Amino acid sequence: MSRPVRVRFAPSPTGPLHIGGVRTALFNYLFAKKHNGTFYLRIEDTDQNRFVPGAEHYIFEALEWLGISPSETVGKNEKFGPYRQSERKPIYKQYVDQLIETGWAYYAFDTAEALDLQRKQHEEQGKTFIYNWHNREKLDTSLVISKEETAKRIASGEDFVIRFKTPVNEFLELKDIIRGDIKFDTNLLDDKVLFKSDGMPTYHLANIVDDHLMETSHVIRGEEWLPSLPLHHLLYKAFGWEAPEFAHLPLILKPIGNGKLSKRDGDKMGFPVFPIEWKDSTTGEISSGYREKGFFPEAVVNFLALLGWNDGTEQELFSLEELAAKFDLNRVHKAGAKFDPEKNKWFNHQYLQKQSDESLAKTFEKEVIERIGTCDYSFVELTKIVHLIKERAHFVSEFWELADYFFVAPATYDEKASKNWKEETPALMKQVIEVLKSIDDFTSANIETILKDWMTTHEIGMGKVMQPLRLSLVGALKGPHLFDIIEMIEKEETASRIKKAIIKL
Repeated sequence: MSRPVRVRFAPSPTGPLHIGGVRTALFNYLFAKKHNGTFYLRIEDTDQNRFVPGAEHYIFEALEWLGISPSETVGKNEKFGPYRQSERKPIYKQYVDQLIETGWAYYAFDTAEALDLQRKQHEEQGKTFIYNWHNREKLDTSLVISKEETAKRIASGEDFVIRFKTPVNEFLELKDIIRGDIKFDTNLLDDKVLFKSDGMPTYHLANIVDDHLMETSHVIRGEEWLPSLPLHHLLYKAFGWEAPEFAHLPLILKPIGNGKLSKRDGDKMGFPVFPIEWKDSTTGEISSGYREKGFFPEAVVNFLALLGWNDGTEQELFSLEELAAKFDLNRVHKAGAKFDPEKNKWFNHQYLQKQSDESLAKTFEKEVIERIGTCDYSFVELTKIVHLIKERAHFVSEFWELADYFFVAPATYDEKASKNWKEETPALMKQVIEVLKSIDDFTSANIETILKDWMTTHEIGMGKVMQPLRLSLVGALKGPHLFDIIEMIEKEETASRIKKAIIKL
C-alpha cells in the first residue's frame, strides 16, 4: 500500500445504529488493525432536519460496548478535527467555489414548483426527468445567464443550489476491491446538488472534502453507496486529488424473503436489529438491543464478521484479535448475506460456554434474589448450579427457567411426564426415601451408587424409579444429572418433594 491506512466510519445521527452499520464499522476497524492503520469516526450531521437528539451518544456507546471504538473522533485525538461535519461548515464553501471557478459546478435557481412541473411534463410523455447535460442549459442556471446576473440574484437572497456539472460522453472504468471493474456512462448520471443556499453542503461534497482532508486511504461502505461512486470519482478528479480505494460491502438480507434487513423484520421475528436498546425521545417507543437481550459483545462481533466474509476455512469462532489478523477485503462476498437469528443464538451459546462459572453466577444471583427475595445457596454452591445448567442455555436470562427447581419445589407436574407415575410408584418412592435417609456421604456419586445398587438388588427397573424421581424433584423430565440435583437440594428437601409428589400424583 502506497500510503498509511486510514479508514473511517461516518454515520449520520438520525436514529439508532442499524446492525448493518455496525458491520460496516467492524470491517473498517478490522481492516485498520490488520494493516496497523487508523480507524476514525466522523459524524456526518449536515442534514440538520433529520438530526435526532441522543443518536450521536448512542453511536459511541454501541461501538464501545462492542469493543471497536475509534482511535480518532469527536473529543479524542482530533488530529484532523473537528470530527462533526456541522462544525466544519466554513471549510466546504471554499471548495465548492473552486469547482465553480474551474467549471466543474454551476448555480441552479430552479424553484421546487418549476422542477415539479418539469417532472410532470416528462411523465406525460412517458419519460423520466433527470437534471443533467440533456437539459441543464434549458433550465434556470448560471450556465445560461451572465456572471453579473448570477451574482445579483445571489446577493438579493434568492434561493439556489450548486450542482455538479457531470461530463458528457465519458465512460468511467472504476475499480472496487470487492466487485472488481465497474463501468459507468456519464450521460446516464444526474447533476447532483453539492451545496445549498443555507451554507450547508450535501453529503457528496462534504464526504469527499473530509475524506481528502482527513487523509482517508480506503472507503469501505455499504453497497447502497455504489451508485454514488462515479460522482465521487469525478469529484476527486475535479479537485485534482488522489482518490482513495473503494470497497462496497454486500447488503445484510432478511432471514425470510428478499430485500434488506429492517427493524420490521426484527419486530416480526423477535430479534434485535440494533446493538443496544434505543428509546425514541419523541414517541417513547423502545427498540430492543443485543446488549439488553443478553448477547455477549464478542458473540455479536463474531457473527457480524461472518456475514459476508470468511477466511476460507471451516472455522467459525474468532476472537477480535483473530479476526483482525485474518481479515481480507478480497474475501468479502459480492452477494448479500442472509441474516440468521438462530445462528446468532448459536454464537451466543458458544460464548456463554466460554464464560467462567463464577462470572455467570454473579449475574444469576441477582436474578434469583429479584425473583424469590433471597438466595439460600452459598456462592460456591450457586456456581456449581450454573455449571450444571449452562450447557443448555443460549443466554443467562434462560438460567432461571433451567434451574428454578433448585430454589423452589415444583407446584405442578408436567402432564405428559406424569404418565410415568404408575400404580406401584408411590410404594417405590417411599422406599427411595428410606434408602436416601440411610446415606451419610450425601454426594452425587455416592447417592447414585447406593440407589442403583438397591435397584439392582431388588430387581427394580431403572425407568420405574428414575423418571418418577426426577418428576418429583423437578416437576418435569428435564434438568442435569439427577443425582447432582439431589446433592444440591439435600436430603430433607428431596424427601419432602417426593412425599408431596406422592400426595399430588
